[in-house]
Formats: sequence, C-alpha cells, structure tokens
Amino acid sequence: MATRLEKTSSGRRRREASEQRRQAILAAAIEVFTADGFASARLDTVAAKAGVAKGTIYLFFKDKEDLFEQILLTELCPVIGKARTIAGNTSLPIDVLLAHLFDFLRTEILDTHRRDILRLVITEGHRFPRIAEIYHREVVSKGMTILQRIARRAHSKGELVSNGLVRFPQLAIAPVILAIVWDGLFSKFQPLDAAGLLEAHRRLLVPPTSGTRKA
Repeated sequence: MATRLEKTSSGRRRREASEQRRQAILAAAIEVFTADGFASARLDTVAAKAGVAKGTIYLFFKDKEDLFEQILLTELCPVIGKARTIAGNTSLPIDVLLAHLFDFLRTEILDTHRRDILRLVITEGHRFPRIAEIYHREVVSKGMTILQRIARRAHSKGELVSNGLVRFPQLAIAPVILAIVWDGLFSKFQPLDAAGLLEAHRRLLVPPTSGTRKA
C-alpha cells in the first residue's frame, strides 16, 4: 500500500505533468493562431504541434475562443501588472516616466511574440466580439486607467499644460498600435524604427520646453 508521502509525491507529479501539457497547448496555439489567423486556426493543428490528442485540449479549454482568452490572460496580464509598478513611481517627472513605460512596452511587446497576439486582436477582434471584450476588459481598460492616473498627476503638478492626455490616455499608446499595424503590413517594404517612433511621440506629448527634465 502506498504511503502518504508516496501519494503526495505522485499527486504533485500528475499536477506538474498536467500543467506542462497546458503550457504546451498554449505555446502551440500562439504559433498556430499567429501563422493561420484566429478564424482559420484549427484545434487539430494546435494539438499536433503540442504533441497531445485533440481531446486533451478540451480538458483545459472549453473551445477555441476560451483558449485564446487564456493566451491573453497568460501573456498580457503580467505586462499590465509590471506597467502598474512602473507607473507607481510618483517621484519621476512624466517625461522620464513615459520613457520608462515606452521602453518597457517596446521590449515586452513590440520585440516579442506578444506583438503577434495583439495584431490578431486588432485584425480579427471585430469578427469575434468575445475576444475584443476580453482584451478590453483585461488589458485596455486597465492600461487606460494607469495612463490616465499618470496624466492627472502630471497635470496637477504643472508638467502638462493641456489636459488632453487626461481626457484621451489612448494618445500615449497610439504609437504601439501604429508599430504593430505597420509591422504587419509594410515592414517588408519600409521597416519602422519603433524605438525612434516611441521617443518622437514622447517628445510630442511632453516637449522639452515644457519645463520637465530630459531622460
């Protein structure tokens, strides 16, 4: 008869193996969705790439949209958490804070496979409202709250003359969206310097002449 320690160890191994299968499915789904698009992607292909039976996918995910939802939560929610931490440094002037945030977004999104995930949301979200709703709830709304908090604080300190960024925090994230769209459509013909774009945009939002320090 198995001892309690043996049962505990066996249960832990089963949980670890189960989590490994789940992570393999998520990684495979990112590749398949990126290559084929969400609408055309097939769970059979995801299962084959993950090295599992198709039925195994349904042990972890209800359907293809649920699988994509979990990709969003797994890949992008941690980014929001880190961005919130950066934005919480109230000692920095807004131009320096935006420099840190833009550099973070470049390295964590534009320079990674997360860029492809966001491109899928942009290109196919209108056909799959549930995906757009999930992305807005878990990423967009939280990101806008972070940016608006930064803008309000800067405006109250006199670092921003206009309240435009307070009213429209979407302005801050606009170059990230532009870079993703441009990369998908035109990068083969005219590569975009994303880092330069973000820096130029930061200078437009907070000109050096406004009295804030340079980064």
